[in-house]
Amino acid sequence: MHEAVMTYYHRLLKTGFEYIGKLENASISLKTFGEVSPVCGNTDDFLYLYIQVVDNLISDIKYECISDPTTNVAIEILCTLVKGKTLDEAALIKEDAFSQFLGCEDELMREKAKFLLELFNGEILRYKTQTE
Repeated sequence: MHEAVMTYYHRLLKTGFEYIGKLENASISLKTFGEVSPVCGNTDDFLYLYIQVVDNLISDIKYECISDPTTNVAIEILCTLVKGKTLDEAALIKEDAFSQFLGCEDELMREKAKFLLELFNGEILRYKTQTE
């Protein structure tokens, strides 16, 4: 794990995870588990992602998860990158945005970002299809 990832994780431990929690009546709810998703890592790990969409804008985003530190950092970064963006803007975010956010290149972070974005974009597409 890159030092920048570890530093960010330690900062989250000290200051609190900004996006941790649950949104009742979320517009989009994503659930994935370690045995079926590489983003979670271990088989007992899980991720629940809740997204509130108002007028095509991601107005709020929260998550609950048990996972490794890199995944926690990746999820926090994803939330930071997409909150306040339209669904179309959020769908354009790529893995390199995570590296730019951290100011480093880390292969594990890139892998986690890739899987997170695949899950996220799949749910955005499903939501858009259902609401049109």
